[in-house]
Amino acid sequence: MLERGTAHKCRPFFMNRRDLVLGIGVAPLLIGCQALRPSVQSIRSGLIKPPVLEPGQTVGLIAPSGFVIGSAIGRYIQNIESLGLKVKLAKNLTARWGGYGGTIQERVADLHEMFQDKNIHAIWAARGGSGASALLPSLDFDLIRAHPKALIGYSDVTALHLALHFRAGLVSFHGPVAGSVFSDFTTRNLKAVLMQPQKKIELAMAQEHRQMAVEQTHFERRVINPGICEGELWGGNLSLVASLLGTSFTDSVKDKILFLEDVGEAPYRIDRMMTQLHQATLGGLASAAGVMLGVFSRIKPLDDDPGLTLGEVFDHHLKSTRRPSGYGYSFGHVPHQWTLPIGVRARLDTASETLTLLEQGVAD
Repeated sequence: MLERGTAHKCRPFFMNRRDLVLGIGVAPLLIGCQALRPSVQSIRSGLIKPPVLEPGQTVGLIAPSGFVIGSAIGRYIQNIESLGLKVKLAKNLTARWGGYGGTIQERVADLHEMFQDKNIHAIWAARGGSGASALLPSLDFDLIRAHPKALIGYSDVTALHLALHFRAGLVSFHGPVAGSVFSDFTTRNLKAVLMQPQKKIELAMAQEHRQMAVEQTHFERRVINPGICEGELWGGNLSLVASLLGTSFTDSVKDKILFLEDVGEAPYRIDRMMTQLHQATLGGLASAAGVMLGVFSRIKPLDDDPGLTLGEVFDHHLKSTRRPSGYGYSFGHVPHQWTLPIGVRARLDTASETLTLLEQGVAD
């Protein structure tokens, strides 16, 4: 029996939709038979999954982008400790160079040291901001690949995620920064992916966002192209994805489930970045398996701007691709967000508004 919707032709896939959902009040469940313990090496050649993150282990806290205010560190530590984890602060965590969390050399040194430290089991970005892209030419990807650990964060941390995936073959995690709001939804989803992994997990959208959409239109969910698609999960902050395309630190969107979000950008800027994705020489938007848009926060047109609305921008760029796509999924600069492992295979179903992770992001 076919599921509702249409299957994207690039990777034909037809299966009954599972009714196991990770959502409000529903714990992550195992779908299918018990899996064998996976090795760190993925089933796909070259892809490495970091070890599962366990209670009592130590997380390294870094500031690869914007600078950290000392008075905020206590809250960052409290958020991480609420998961049953310990925290080690990077040597240069409170360093500052302009608006950045230290010089390029200081931030690179912190990242390398955390990967090399055998007592550190995961690495968490304290915040986003800007400046992570500048670290990429100085990163030792062989060192990182030799010491696989979960890197967690979003927004500007997208630059590190995409580079680690492409140059080190490491699965990393688009999820809350240490300074995020750790809501029940956010915490439950993070634990399901990083700390209590299941062979398959179906992620449902946050019901809180549906309630918020009553007064905040940017939370409204919308299907752009209906259907079901399967592919490698890849993306992050739209500004970073667009700026890195064509560099030596990322590959193309071809055959991937592309997930995108942004904050504080006017629609005409989003239109420009989506145009860049369309025109990418190694496979633009039309080559993606599907496109999953998160919540685009604080997106307001300029005063007296006669330009396209945000919805019109996405319709213009995505409807013609005929790839499954939709807006309003639970990630981005929002208080209730998924943790998305970059590089794993996943299935997007626009009718049920779900994303199913078809494999674990971590190795037991």
